[in-house]
Amino acid sequence: MGIEDLIGQGKNFLNSDQGEDISDNVLDAGANLAKQLAPDELDAKIDDVRERIDGAIGKE
Repeated sequence: MGIEDLIGQGKNFLNSDQGEDISDNVLDAGANLAKQLAPDELDAKIDDVRERIDGAIGKE
């Protein structure tokens, strides 16, 4: 099994329902942590970045 196979398996997982749920949970946790650490005026920017990352990975 080569690196290409591992990458393919990872992409397949992220495109599954289970992978989507996990990636959403990780992104939510990261965004919430960033909001706690950053000034409140950055909350909208943090949400925007979270949504862009979510759009780039997973299936939704």
